[in-house]
Amino acid sequence: MLVSLLKRFGLKFSLNDPGWGRGSQDNNNNGNQGGKKPSNDGPPDLDQLWRDFNQRLGGLFGNRKGGNNGGGNRNNNNNEGGGGGGFRPDMRGAGIGAGIVAAIVGFLWLVSGFFIVQEGQTGVVMTFGKYSHMTQSGFNWRWPTPIQSHEIVNVSQVRTVEIGYRGNVRNKQQQESLMLTEDENIIDIQFAVQYTLKNASDWVFNNREQEEMVKQVAETAIREVVGRSEMDFVLYEGREKVAFDTSQLMQQIVDKYSSGVQITNVTMQAVQPPEQVQASFDDAVKAGQDRERQKNEGQAYANDVIPRARGAASRLLQESEAYRSSVIANAEGEASRFKQVYAEYAKAPAVTRDRMYLETMQKIFTSTTKVMVDTKSGNNLIYLPLDKLIAQTGQPVGATGTPGASSQPAASTSVIRTDPNSLESQLQQESRVRDERSARDREVR
Repeated sequence: MLVSLLKRFGLKFSLNDPGWGRGSQDNNNNGNQGGKKPSNDGPPDLDQLWRDFNQRLGGLFGNRKGGNNGGGNRNNNNNEGGGGGGFRPDMRGAGIGAGIVAAIVGFLWLVSGFFIVQEGQTGVVMTFGKYSHMTQSGFNWRWPTPIQSHEIVNVSQVRTVEIGYRGNVRNKQQQESLMLTEDENIIDIQFAVQYTLKNASDWVFNNREQEEMVKQVAETAIREVVGRSEMDFVLYEGREKVAFDTSQLMQQIVDKYSSGVQITNVTMQAVQPPEQVQASFDDAVKAGQDRERQKNEGQAYANDVIPRARGAASRLLQESEAYRSSVIANAEGEASRFKQVYAEYAKAPAVTRDRMYLETMQKIFTSTTKVMVDTKSGNNLIYLPLDKLIAQTGQPVGATGTPGASSQPAASTSVIRTDPNSLESQLQQESRVRDERSARDREVR
């Protein structure tokens, strides 16, 4: 189409064309002066090219001028009122030219409506400035300006708003960071808010200054949360709780504003008392730490001493309870035994006395040394208690039958050997005592 239009203008761009720069003549006009070819010598005439272009353009839009290069009459039928030429409009050519120009302009106008939306972005299309629709990522088209326009919004970008500082925590903004707590103390809070966009149209149309709106909402929310909390809670154990409550309250506010914002995170950068009282506050904190340390030490000592005292007391109580139970049980057993012995004694007093006498003697002789003496045969041979001597000394008897070296048993043995008559007399006396006791028992019966 463009080539045909240029041909209609009569322009030729081939350097090999012999008529390039020599002007353009009509096919019915004898511009070569009797069929002679123009000379190819010399450079092209630029003025002639410009005049020829204007002539062809005027003819395209219906304005044809007659005449030759010298100002004479080119066609005798076109002389109206003068020898310089005339004007005859060509409506068909003018319509074609206007249509072509309009088509090109319309094509370029429609092409200007194409636009590209990158991944993670959303295009907001407006018709005469009013919201129309949103487009997805990719190659999109809208009606060109001034009918429709568009704005590309990055909805995947994580945006950040800083409250109380700018860029660095040392660059403080005290008009934003100083806040009043519930117990009427002032603290210095610096935090950052991260958010994304969940609705591009709300972000574009419902707020005039979006960044400033998020900043004001963050400052309002943190002041409300801190105003409901005490200073120690905000400074120490309650930082995460304050950040979470601030995030929730911010989300509620931006949802009421229909701002299209999604709060993702609230990060506490610095929470401290004001700089004017920082030294005094540090001293108070150190004193509190010392107090807690001493309390912990005292509690540790108490935890060590008290269980021991309680254990000793419990042991004494249990020992005394065991002793009491043992004494009572022994007493009850002795009483029961005495009752049983008395019942048996009432049935057979002599037999019971003999049994009691034998049991008593058995107990006595169990813990004493026994020596056997043969008095009936009339000799004074003493049978030494070798087993008892061995048990007392704790040493085995040698091959000769003598016990191990021990001063006390040897002395006893020597006494027995040197004075056998006294031992015999003692045994006889005990025998007489038994006989007298037996006689008294028989008399009683």
